[in-house]
Amino acid sequence: MLWPALRVLSQGELTPDQLRQLLSTLRLEEAPRTEGPGAARSIAHRSFTDDTGTRLVLDLARTGESGWVLALFFEGEPPSADTVEGHRVLLRDAVERFGLTLIEITPAATADEVYVAPLQPRAPESGIGVSWDLPYDDLDQLWPHLGLRTDAPREVKEVKLREVMRTPAWSSAPLSLRRQAEAFLRDI
Repeated sequence: MLWPALRVLSQGELTPDQLRQLLSTLRLEEAPRTEGPGAARSIAHRSFTDDTGTRLVLDLARTGESGWVLALFFEGEPPSADTVEGHRVLLRDAVERFGLTLIEITPAATADEVYVAPLQPRAPESGIGVSWDLPYDDLDQLWPHLGLRTDAPREVKEVKLREVMRTPAWSSAPLSLRRQAEAFLRDI
């Protein structure tokens, strides 16, 4: 079974020539991946092994009209941090080189790799969706709920925490959690 090690979500238009250049740059076969999560949207991939013999698959998939997902998958043991970081650089460079807009990288290593939903005008408070239904009263318990490991980079945690603090439900969060969040952001 293939598991994702790195996922780069981007958006933008690619001409057929740019798409061919992207495939060539990443040395992808113009054949969809047939296994692992998201295989149905795959349009090109390349299988290879790393220095430890771990099978890796680099994949390009479509999401909608102008969405693109570049992903690194592994089978067996996860690839080394160096392998993941090398591919992060490679895929970020490809997104930039082909004029795509970076939406999100998972796992995020820097603040600009975190997707932050645009601010929406606040609707009149109706009482619906403004309660804190999570059992967390400690910041360390909240990180996994935000899609983060406890060892995620601090700047990534800051972005995710600020995002949850913008929600109407935050005012209903336990006081101890709100104080911990404020202290975390103050210690920047």
